[in-house]
Amino acid sequence: QIESVRFRSLIPAEGTLSKKLAAIKRKIHPDQKNINAYVVFKDGSAATQALKRNGAQIADGFRIRVDLASATSSRDKRSVFVGNLPYKVEESAVEKHFLDCGSIMAVRIVRDQVTGIGKGFGYVLFENTDSVHLALKLNNSELMGRKLRVMRSVNKEKLKQNSNPQLKNVSKPKQGLNFTSKNAEGHSKSLFIGEKAVLVKKKKKGQKKSRFNRKQRRQK
Repeated sequence: QIESVRFRSLIPAEGTLSKKLAAIKRKIHPDQKNINAYVVFKDGSAATQALKRNGAQIADGFRIRVDLASATSSRDKRSVFVGNLPYKVEESAVEKHFLDCGSIMAVRIVRDQVTGIGKGFGYVLFENTDSVHLALKLNNSELMGRKLRVMRSVNKEKLKQNSNPQLKNVSKPKQGLNFTSKNAEGHSKSLFIGEKAVLVKKKKKGQKKSRFNRKQRRQK
């Protein structure tokens, strides 16, 4: 039993129409070839059964891609990031380009929410990780006159944590530790507090001379 159906990335044929109304009246922009939708089932087992519809042809030249909405860590390991895509490329063209690498579960092109035009990058999800190794060999391959950038898909949270790998094993200095050092003559001192060092300035020689001269004048 289906509780709700929600369409995403839908571009109305007219600017005055809302996305919901455009979906009901089926007034979709003629240049839009793909639409994403979410189906909420009352029972979890029904969602698992729906996976059997993956790859089913619903119209001439159109096949649906069915996957569970909940993402897992293994999903990232089976997908690749594809950059420098043509802005008007369709998912079917990207799928055909990577078809020799292995069974493809889904192709996602990131598009502008208003115009529906691609932003120049997307993702290809394979059935297993072996296909990823073959897909990486297609880096710099051409699609519609553009050289593609193909690399492993990285989880956003992991990317934030490892944004600076050089600082990964660097421990922060302990607070409250003060260190002073003197040179051989004992004239200058340097104070180290945490990461901030404050130097005690030397008295200028000119200032010492002027004081000495004042004392001599007073004695006279």
